[in-house]
Amino acid sequence: MNKEISLLTNEAAGKKFKCTDGVDIARDGTIYFTDASYKYGFHNYLNDILEYRPYGRLLSYDNNTRETKVLLEDLYFPNGVTVSPDQNSLIFCETPLKRCKTYWIQGSRKGEVDVFIDNLPGFPDNIHSDGQNRYWIAMSSWLNPYFEQARHYRFVRKSLLIMDRYISKRHIQRNGGILGVDLEGNPTVHVYDPAMSLITSGIKIEDHLYIGSLNYDHIIRFNLSSLSSQHLPDFVNNKL
Repeated sequence: MNKEISLLTNEAAGKKFKCTDGVDIARDGTIYFTDASYKYGFHNYLNDILEYRPYGRLLSYDNNTRETKVLLEDLYFPNGVTVSPDQNSLIFCETPLKRCKTYWIQGSRKGEVDVFIDNLPGFPDNIHSDGQNRYWIAMSSWLNPYFEQARHYRFVRKSLLIMDRYISKRHIQRNGGILGVDLEGNPTVHVYDPAMSLITSGIKIEDHLYIGSLNYDHIIRFNLSSLSSQHLPDFVNNKL
């Protein structure tokens, strides 16, 4: 086994990557990924979200040609991305706009963009296909009214940045969870907990969801077969 680590790419169209985020690999080996912001790095991601400017890009990397292409630009913090089961399109999340979009990579609609799902009940992070006709969207937190106000008022943006620095994120970014949708973007299941925050990913393996968060030092495992309600009080304590 070759244990060497080599750099594949770190820029596209003359711009260095600043906050590379979601990634997925198509069956043909093409790597699709997002650069959430070319202005702010990971540790300053909240600045990008609160600024409400389209600094993000959707990109691809061809392993054969070693070429990195910009598929879409002027995106609002594009976060997770996943290849559709039929390999014809990508679904990616725009976190501050609370929506996911479809970008067609094959067929007669190649290069076109559609809204996949809009008006989400929280801020989407990563998205994964389970190979069983369902996507799982990680909802990092609820629709905090302060974030909505930050669009219009500069002093609110400054206040949130101060809070982010001195107050635990668990108190200002709560009600995290996972939203399951079908291939047309119709919601089918929503699991969440008021105590959860900054949920980054939800991956389904057999009957369980494996859930990650920036705020926890463990992976949460949830048994989907026991799902009986939307609100799951012990969700956060169900550690792997």
